[in-house]
Amino acid sequence: MAISTEQGQLTGQGLEGFYRSGRRMLSRCQVRVAGREPLAVQARMVAADEARFMATLCVSADAGPDPDVVVERTRYADGKERITLHNVVSRPLRLLVEVALATDLAELGAVASGRAGPELPASVHDSGLRWSCADGQSTVTAQPPPADALASAGLLRWEIELPPGGTRSVELRVRPDGAGPVRAVGRGATSPIAQATAAGDDPRVQSLLHTCVEDLQALLLRDPGNPADTHLAAGAPWRCGMAPADALAAARMTLPLGTRLAAGTLRTLARTQLRGTGSRSGMIPGPRRDAGPHLPPGCTGTEATLLFPALLAEARRWGLPEQETEELLPAAERCLSWLCSTVGDGPYLPDPLRGGPLLCETQAHAHRAAMLGADLLDAYGRPGGEGLREWAQELQSAFRADFWIEDRGGGRPAAARTSDGRALPHLGSGAAHLLDTGLLGSGAAAPGLLDKVQTEQLARLLGGPAMDSGWGLRSLGAKEPAYNPFGHRGGAVRVQETAIAVAGLAAAGYEKEAGSLLRGVLAAAEEFGRRLPEMYAGEQRTAGSAPLPHPAACRPAATAAASGVLLLTALAGIRPDAPAGTVTLRPMRSAPLGEINLTGLRVAGAPFSVRVSRLGLAMVEEAADGLQLGV
Repeated sequence: MAISTEQGQLTGQGLEGFYRSGRRMLSRCQVRVAGREPLAVQARMVAADEARFMATLCVSADAGPDPDVVVERTRYADGKERITLHNVVSRPLRLLVEVALATDLAELGAVASGRAGPELPASVHDSGLRWSCADGQSTVTAQPPPADALASAGLLRWEIELPPGGTRSVELRVRPDGAGPVRAVGRGATSPIAQATAAGDDPRVQSLLHTCVEDLQALLLRDPGNPADTHLAAGAPWRCGMAPADALAAARMTLPLGTRLAAGTLRTLARTQLRGTGSRSGMIPGPRRDAGPHLPPGCTGTEATLLFPALLAEARRWGLPEQETEELLPAAERCLSWLCSTVGDGPYLPDPLRGGPLLCETQAHAHRAAMLGADLLDAYGRPGGEGLREWAQELQSAFRADFWIEDRGGGRPAAARTSDGRALPHLGSGAAHLLDTGLLGSGAAAPGLLDKVQTEQLARLLGGPAMDSGWGLRSLGAKEPAYNPFGHRGGAVRVQETAIAVAGLAAAGYEKEAGSLLRGVLAAAEEFGRRLPEMYAGEQRTAGSAPLPHPAACRPAATAAASGVLLLTALAGIRPDAPAGTVTLRPMRSAPLGEINLTGLRVAGAPFSVRVSRLGLAMVEEAADGLQLGV
């Protein structure tokens, strides 16, 4: 990846630089032309892995206010930079171009914490410079080769002659010593993510979906031991590797773009599944995660283990081939066995340890895993489905009594129950998972933990001003104790949970609340250049305001980019059942964004396109042969 400010120059300050495998390959790349630094005039993203910086320069003393030279820098995440000089005057120019280079070869964690260390001495190498330390090497090569290379100053120089209207370029390549070029997974012909497009009355949908798909492709990683299997990195710059729960959640939200990403993610994580006879046997391991100001850290391994069978079951509905589903079924069975053994004789799943609080969000994940897992087991004639349904029914009955807190406002779900039976009443975005019940056969949503009255009350709460910031759903209500608009689970807007709330509210028929949250995220996306961060401050939206970035947010982030896909496809309410050869549409009748046309999606392994009219009517415009419209 490459990180810089809008000025384009890499100064070595903060996080600036080119990175590969978590190490800063180049921290400084400063261009001077005719002894002066060009004046930056524009910076923009061309693609998820490409940025372009434009600058101008006056090299003649009597030229007046107009520039003589335009300096264009195109920077690529794979370690390439092209510096192009354009002569925009009617006389020839002879220019000295200097590029000052340096690096510390520091690891990203050291850079982020201010422990990067000094710049390393350079040596002349081939047509550029080289740096080395005990942990690695980095080389910058230039084409054409420089006229001078000064190792002591870290400087490359060219004498460039530009005819009137002429153009000359210098290309720099940064990479570890001896390493070949990087080949981005998402740029290959075998990318698992379909190039879906959106169009409609609201012009924002087209650019949002385009950016989300580009970010997803840029975040793709290969399993080193099994290169055919791909999954998503959690996000840049902080979490460039696999985060199991995030990878599964993002793969689930992107099922409308095909099932290949889900299959690769599931296969990769199945190889990490714990075996043996201990209490953790069957788990997909994952790190602990802060759960906000009112709860102890939660276990992302618990979430990943519960997401695994749910994703496999839904991927089958979207068109995952039967053979691939069967190959992954044993791993899903082990996840479900872990669920049953951990629950034991009680109705609830503890998280992360027995004796700790019982989290509302965890019970929602567990209930969905049991319902979808039972459906999956039945489809392949495996035992255990009936037992899972019986436990899910027991959980449902207990949850409606134990986790619902009655109050004057109509009640609310508890965020958790402590080991001594106390209900923690604060309202957060984790409650949105209660609306995410999962997809069964014939386009039916699985039953949830809440009854109809409780669901209606939850919808009212999520759509109220305490939770809906105008930019999306707060992770903790604004009226709750310890609310902090920058708290990543204490008040900031988390895009993933906002998208889950929108899809869940729409499916339950609460389109007013869903539409408000949807429009808020779209407005925020515009302020962030359509590249959604994983979270941003939950400050209330006012006229003329903009969402405040969170300093620790990843951008791009797998869950945020995948959320864009879920937000737009929720408008059409696509519910496929590929094994049965049907697809059911449950569009948002209120058509909150007007008419929208989604093309290039994937259902049952074939292109799928759908249009939702301004009247909220959905029409299939392209589908697999033999796929029937359900009711």
